Amino acid sequence: MARLNPTISSHPLPKNPKCHLNMVSMKLQCLSLLKGCASMRALSQIHALIQISGLHRDGFIVSEVIRFCALSPSGNVDYARCVLSCALDLTPLSWNLVIRGYSCSNKPREAVLVFHGMRARGPCPNKFTFPFLLKACSRTQDFEVGRQVQAEIVKNGIDSDVYVQNTLIHFYGSCEKILHARQVFDEMSFRTVVSWTAIITAYVENLCYDKSLSTFRLMRNWKFEPDQTTMVVLLSTCAELGNLRNGRLFHAQVIVSGFAVSDQLGTALVNMYAKCGDIDCAYRVFNIMPERNVWTWSAIILGLAQHGLAGEALLLFSHMKQQSVEPNYVTYLGVLSACTHAGLVDSGYRFFHDMVHVHKIEPMMSHYSAMVDIVSRSGHLEEAYKFITDMPVEADGVVWRTLLGACAIHDAKNASGVREKVRKRVLDLEPTRGENYVVVSNMYAELGLWEEVAKVRKVMKEEGLKKMAGESSIEVEGLLHRFLCGDDSQMDYENIYYLLDVLILHMKCAASR
Repeated sequence: MARLNPTISSHPLPKNPKCHLNMVSMKLQCLSLLKGCASMRALSQIHALIQISGLHRDGFIVSEVIRFCALSPSGNVDYARCVLSCALDLTPLSWNLVIRGYSCSNKPREAVLVFHGMRARGPCPNKFTFPFLLKACSRTQDFEVGRQVQAEIVKNGIDSDVYVQNTLIHFYGSCEKILHARQVFDEMSFRTVVSWTAIITAYVENLCYDKSLSTFRLMRNWKFEPDQTTMVVLLSTCAELGNLRNGRLFHAQVIVSGFAVSDQLGTALVNMYAKCGDIDCAYRVFNIMPERNVWTWSAIILGLAQHGLAGEALLLFSHMKQQSVEPNYVTYLGVLSACTHAGLVDSGYRFFHDMVHVHKIEPMMSHYSAMVDIVSRSGHLEEAYKFITDMPVEADGVVWRTLLGACAIHDAKNASGVREKVRKRVLDLEPTRGENYVVVSNMYAELGLWEEVAKVRKVMKEEGLKKMAGESSIEVEGLLHRFLCGDDSQMDYENIYYLLDVLILHMKCAASR
């Protein structure tokens, strides 16, 4: 037998455990070793000791081996599954641990297969089995399998368990079945703050922001006090709506409730203030946070970049690296956005190279689009075109539209020949997107090519294509007022248009000075 690593326990192992230790003391020693275990190498040695001492028949010992393999950051859930398949005395706990391990791993579908094995070998699932099965279905957005799991929940008579119901709400929200989620919530005979947070989160994930806020008000009417998780979700809602007034009210509630500003809550506050336009307040919250994680740094860097404060964003990125915080994909979105606003083409290339080759972050389409924006905004259209054609993945419509927009500014006359190539690619890739035809039509109109304009508009008419109406919104005294292009339904719209004309005139006068 391989010798145990002496660092995992101070207990010396006997040369012949069967002769010198009774089964009880051996079990206690193995449990002690498992408690101090820190690696799979040490676990395999402990497991070997368990096998030769006959303790592999002890269900509790086996479950502790499985627990480490399935749940520990140093574990291996596949090894836990092997132990499970060879075990003699299996309890629901052992199965639940492996299902839980897979539901949190990069192979969540395996959780369902383990559940099938559980049913085949006899142990009856319990109320701790199904929440992790539903979590696995949420992560894969497998609606049909999730419905089958719900049928098993009803069959086992635990459909009224609040923990199971909360997870069902989360599952339906993840699968974009918000009506199903609401039905589960409405049918609950007993709710906790987690139940309310689950349905609010489901509304936010399905972009029903107004519903999330009205549900929160209903929650308060029922005398439920929000917890930190609830506040994080609500702050995210305000960030997406750009509702600064409600965001400040929720921040005040955080203070009044005495919540410690954790890294998650602090990040939500920074993100909310940045997206609602108050970057100064976002920066103040960032500075007073006792602990920050990579998401906190990413939120403030991205916020600064989106407010045009490129220098401050890049300086903060430098401070982040000095504190040994490893950047992630969101961090680099902020950094590349800062390079776009500052016109830093060479720096953009350098940061993109570091992201891929130093930090081993696989670029998303948004990163490629940001790079195209950096290069093309500076007028290097041929270079941007080559960047797209050299991409290891097929560029999507957003990437090509980014370059098309730059062509409209820097090469409307198609002197480089890039504009027409990009135009063709965009229309081939997204033939039913009306906005693309509008951009092309406007480019031709600026050049006075009216025949080409007529051709484009004829295609739009024949295909029934329309550009989505432009939309904007402003917040006045806590109410959000939305404006759609061509919509005259707003009260006093004539005065609104008059004021808009005055503002445009002031801007033109300021620009001509």
